[in-house]
Amino acid sequence: MRSAAPVFAALGDETRLQIVSRLSTGGPLSITRLAAGFPMTRQAITKHLRVMEGAGLVRSVESGRESLWQLEEASLAAARQHLHRISARWDERLARLKRFVER
Repeated sequence: MRSAAPVFAALGDETRLQIVSRLSTGGPLSITRLAAGFPMTRQAITKHLRVMEGAGLVRSVESGRESLWQLEEASLAAARQHLHRISARWDERLARLKRFVER
């Protein structure tokens, strides 16, 4: 669980969620392409990307003179697994409560 905390903290920001969405549909993107349509500067987008990079959500790859940012699928998959385990525990508890109430 401890390893997932930085991922969830990074995803707790609306801008970062939008960046994840763009990268998941658009593939690796440059800062310029990522910043397009955001009401903030490229420098602000870069700060968000650095936080996400620190959490293991994204990484930068060099493509010629340009840096492209891409998602780290393994980090998202690990977060999904944590959420699935939590959801399964809640489902189990709710089922026990339902059985108790229906008796």
